[in-house]
Amino acid sequence: MENTNPFHYEGELSWCPGCGDFQILKSVEKALTSLNKKPSEVVLVSGIGQAAKLPHYMKANGFNGLHGRALPPAFGIKSFNRDLTVLVTTGDGDCYGEGGNHLIHAIRRNIDITVIVHNNQVYGLTKGQASPTSEVGMVTKTQPFGVVSLPFNPIAFAIAMDTPFVARSYSKDIDFTADLIKQGIETKGFALIDILQPCVSFNKINTYQWYSQRAYKLDNNYDPTNRVKAFEKSLEWGDKIPIGVIYRSQRQTYDETLDRLGIKPQVNSQPDLSKVKSLLSEF
Repeated sequence: MENTNPFHYEGELSWCPGCGDFQILKSVEKALTSLNKKPSEVVLVSGIGQAAKLPHYMKANGFNGLHGRALPPAFGIKSFNRDLTVLVTTGDGDCYGEGGNHLIHAIRRNIDITVIVHNNQVYGLTKGQASPTSEVGMVTKTQPFGVVSLPFNPIAFAIAMDTPFVARSYSKDIDFTADLIKQGIETKGFALIDILQPCVSFNKINTYQWYSQRAYKLDNNYDPTNRVKAFEKSLEWGDKIPIGVIYRSQRQTYDETLDRLGIKPQVNSQPDLSKVKSLLSEF
């Protein structure tokens, strides 16, 4: 049978058996395929971590950077060529920890990219340290007496920053996750999709059973454009965890700001090689 998924990678994947990253990979492929995207039209950008391996396992353009530093190159790529679909695939440590400062300013600028966070509430690649989203009291190799810091709430943060698209999903539901990713890509401006993803090796608290008992889908009566209600919903965590589109808004994107200033993308411009030669001659 002919493969209808142009993004599918046939090689070996190094994630642990049962890892939620496999499901997120399928969701990303499904979303891009449903949008009729071609691999040449897509750039997957990542930093360091298990989530950051995803660009290695898809047939598309990819950029693998430093820990916590996925957003700056994604910003540069999208600014240079706006026709590209730019997705950042990152983890809770990579994005909310090391990359937290970049996340703040990428949302402020409202760059037209989609950020997919594999949130397993632990550091998986470096073998089980607490992450910014780990629960208070969680015992890890580096927190033997339990985590004492309050967990970071990415949904509440993103709503406070007036992010155009804020959603949460659960990796086990591949079709649901794929639809949220599709909506994020179609959104004009910054899209943050926080995906609850079990780590079967190092997080024995937030398991598939734990998430399945708590995650529920927002119904059609919920209005994601109501910022106050969205913020209230973002604080809901524990026995019940809402998933779906939690917040939507519209505001000027970074590209539109550049247009107003008369600054155009550089993708079609011709470089002045004489300036490059002059610079090189100095060395």
